[in-house]
Amino acid sequence: MLGIDPGLRRTGFGLVRLESGQQRWVGSGTIQTGEGSTAERLAKIVEGIDQLIHSYQPDEAAVEEVFVNVNPRSTLLLGQARGAAIAALALHKLPVHEYAAMQIKQSIAGHGRAAKAQMQCMVQRLLSLEGSPTPDAADALACALYHLQSRKLGALQALAYGRGRLLARKKR
Repeated sequence: MLGIDPGLRRTGFGLVRLESGQQRWVGSGTIQTGEGSTAERLAKIVEGIDQLIHSYQPDEAAVEEVFVNVNPRSTLLLGQARGAAIAALALHKLPVHEYAAMQIKQSIAGHGRAAKAQMQCMVQRLLSLEGSPTPDAADALACALYHLQSRKLGALQALAYGRGRLLARKKR
């Protein structure tokens, strides 16, 4: 599972997998776009994600949704970075799941407005990491963890729904 925290200067990435029912860290970091035009930076995001997919072979991806910023220009640039990331994932035919930052923070840190430092600490604990990931990598790992938790919850709900239908049939 590849988590992405899009940004025009730094795009965070985090890879986790389920192993014997446990969430395990595979890798994390940031794609640094450096200086240059917006187009050049977007190309670096696409190239970076392409390299990640070739290296790690994830089977699906989760991307943090854009939040509306006070500065419309910043929101637009963030949306462009997010679009580049999603396009790169789609080119590799990866299923892409999108989640709001507040949902992720609520699930991982217990508060929808958790600070970056809180997210770093919780991700470090949840994945038993020796050190704290960078803020962008922590957000990407949190996005991936949230998706794995959501998928597990969905399977449990489907199981419960199936049992409920089975019980209803028996009562007839």
